Amino acid sequence: MVSENPLGPPPWLNAPPVEPYPYEDTHDLRTGPDLHPALLGLLPFVGLWRGRGQGGFPEDQDYDFAQEVRISHDGRPFLRWDSRSWLLNDASEATGEWIVESGFWRPVLNDGRATDEMEATMITADGVAELYVGKVIGTTRLEMEADAIAYVPSGLHVTGGQRLFGIVEGALLYAHEQAVDESGLRPHMSARLLRIGG
Repeated sequence: MVSENPLGPPPWLNAPPVEPYPYEDTHDLRTGPDLHPALLGLLPFVGLWRGRGQGGFPEDQDYDFAQEVRISHDGRPFLRWDSRSWLLNDASEATGEWIVESGFWRPVLNDGRATDEMEATMITADGVAELYVGKVIGTTRLEMEADAIAYVPSGLHVTGGQRLFGIVEGALLYAHEQAVDESGLRPHMSARLLRIGG
């Protein structure tokens, strides 16, 4: 026998349909919401980027990949990171989908003003979640080290990470080191991405 809910039906049960999400995010600083003042130190990173790189550990062999990264904002004091990559053969042809990753970068605020300290969350589709802390150096360099990592039981046992980002001659360069189990940090992925939007 099913008992009746003493509180009655939830208020949303017969509510009218909801309109589409009313807020915009953008990777193009010429459109959409204004960049939050706390993000001015990260302004050069905002954009749509695409390029190529090389990966290695924890794979047995090095590999070439292409990558597209969208770094966007919605007017609040954080950036959104969305990345997708695909494997390339020697002729630069796509041979398979690769790592998909989402996350958020946010400056640490002190009395509402951004410091040079950064915090970030990054999560991959295969079940690894990383919390990073780091620093913005000038306006074109960001260094982050993993402070905590979690993974699903079937996921890769990632135990450490370090990421360096820089804007060099208008391109976004990065190097990502990773530790798995007791391996210690080893080169994982690095790339040079060109701005294609924003």
